[in-house]
Amino acid sequence: MRHGKKINHLGRKAGHRNSMLANMACSLIEHKRINTTVAKAKALKQYIEPLVTKAKTDDTHNRRVVFSYLRQKEAVTELFREVAVKVGDRPGGYTRIIKLGNRLGDNADMAMIELVDFNELYNVAKKEAKKSTRRGKKKVSEAEASVSESTDTQVNE
Repeated sequence: MRHGKKINHLGRKAGHRNSMLANMACSLIEHKRINTTVAKAKALKQYIEPLVTKAKTDDTHNRRVVFSYLRQKEAVTELFREVAVKVGDRPGGYTRIIKLGNRLGDNADMAMIELVDFNELYNVAKKEAKKSTRRGKKKVSEAEASVSESTDTQVNE
């Protein structure tokens, strides 16, 4: 039975696992997306989401708490300056995991984990989709119908 065992140990001891997750989190903050295995991506998601939430309020205590997890000054600075500004209004869900298939050598499930607000392709598509609504098309068709009726009455006169 696995009662109360929420953490995935990833086949590593605690020190190795914490160092690996800290390094992966710093890489994710620096590059905005990284490729890794699905299991590591899910563990990284649980590791980095609370840190991004802490970065939304910029004070000394939160910087020190985040630095104790990340252990890289440049990553902490970028998290508080760039990432926290972009995700300030988002209530959670700062990362996205996209499955990529299996790795060639050992057939491991691979995934790409990325920061959601830094992917311009998804953000542009959502903004364009909001422009066209059913009501907008209906109004345009009604306007065309009224224009065509007015031209028909002019032609008949």
